[in-house]
Amino acid sequence: MSVRVRFAPSPTGPLHIGGVRTALFNYLFAKKHGGVFYLRVEDTDQTRFVPGAESYIFEALEWLGIAPDETVGKNEKFGPYRQSERKAMYKQYADQLIDSGWAYYAFDTAESLDAMRKEAEAAGKTFIYNHSVRKELDNSLSFSREKVTERIANGEQYVVRFKTPVNEILELNDIIRGDIKFDTNLLDDKVLFKSDGMPTYHLANIVDDHLMETSHVIRGEEWLPSLPLHHLLYKAFGWNAPEFAHLPLILKPIGNGKLSKRDGDKMGFPVFPLEWKTEEEISSGYRENGFFPEAVINFLALLGWNDGTEQEIFSLEDLVQKFDLNRIHKAGAKFDPEKNKWFNHQYLQKQTDESLAETFQKDVINRIGKCDFSFFEMIKIISMIKERAHFVNEFWDLANYFFEAPTSYDEKAAKNWKEETPFLMQQVIAELNKIEDFTSVTIETRLKEWMMTNEIGTGKVMQPLRLSLVGALKGPHLFDIIEMIGKTETIKRIEKAVQTL
Repeated sequence: MSVRVRFAPSPTGPLHIGGVRTALFNYLFAKKHGGVFYLRVEDTDQTRFVPGAESYIFEALEWLGIAPDETVGKNEKFGPYRQSERKAMYKQYADQLIDSGWAYYAFDTAESLDAMRKEAEAAGKTFIYNHSVRKELDNSLSFSREKVTERIANGEQYVVRFKTPVNEILELNDIIRGDIKFDTNLLDDKVLFKSDGMPTYHLANIVDDHLMETSHVIRGEEWLPSLPLHHLLYKAFGWNAPEFAHLPLILKPIGNGKLSKRDGDKMGFPVFPLEWKTEEEISSGYRENGFFPEAVINFLALLGWNDGTEQEIFSLEDLVQKFDLNRIHKAGAKFDPEKNKWFNHQYLQKQTDESLAETFQKDVINRIGKCDFSFFEMIKIISMIKERAHFVNEFWDLANYFFEAPTSYDEKAAKNWKEETPFLMQQVIAELNKIEDFTSVTIETRLKEWMMTNEIGTGKVMQPLRLSLVGALKGPHLFDIIEMIGKTETIKRIEKAVQTL
């Protein structure tokens, strides 16, 4: 069997990072086996459709580098790839199930079902529409075919429900979880076809997976309770079922439970690949937060999977080569925002100084309207600060003193400014004025010789000097900073600090 796997999101909002991981694992599995990864838009629930959500999904997967081989408008071998555009075909399959005795018409109103639920609740029970009650309810199992035809002809609203077998133990297999048993007596008769003429997820999903020749269904753990119904639907149609693999949940960073958008809002990290805007709110995205797509792919792959080694950094090509469904854990994977940042730091260090300098130069110009350093000098600045950064957007905070003199001084650091400091700083200025070869090595040699000759403690000079130039006790090698900003600017900043502090 050739491998064909799918990612089948519903366009009901932004693509959650858990959905991205499902797409990624499908992509990796397909590429590992030389197969096809396709995307089908499951938009049968028109009441939950959100404008812009579909294009968001496509853009997110493109940005991440895991675009589908087939989808809406792309290699539509089994098109259409929107379920709403396949609407006409589903009724025939619902009719087929009714004709074969695997489904029935149900005319129960929402009000009557709600009343039965409340009645059961009052008695301390749970109402389940299944074998235990279906013959007593308003459905085609209770009256003749002629009566059914008459009621439908009269325009009565109905749904089509699956007729779940009674007294069967289904012994099913999941690639990740192994053998699983289900008692059909505990299942309800799910609605397959709605009164609005649209199929439910269950019918459309099975029909489309069959018609699109899906070989493996790799989906989230939340769909595990649907496995027995889907297995029975394949059996009812007389089709071979694909293999199933249910992925573990991505858990909250703190405590148990599935990672939600609210967790990201509360703890200050994105849970969506791209920013999502509505009139009511803006939800942050990994792209806009400065994450590299390769870093996002890498940390998502390790949420619930590993290759059996201690290796943590994987390119997409590495992941394709090493990916194995049998190495996915059953237990949920806890989401770690700090580990996410660590991954991005690793990928930031892999970027060339030239590419980062080009990006940072544009950022500097946007911020202050100019950049007095040459591109070569910008590369040098990047090489000094890069190791301290997790994100490109942190460069300004790490290097702003190269471009602007400090306007204030860190209060805690200013405690290093003693009574004798102004005198020492004036002497530093005098030493700097003597230096013709104004390079980092020369400056460092000259000042250290001066301090040693005059028996001046290093801390008495170096900390106030850094504070004068940077405004805080931070930054790379002090003499590299001095060389970059130059003699005139260095002396100017020291003089200002003497006057201010």
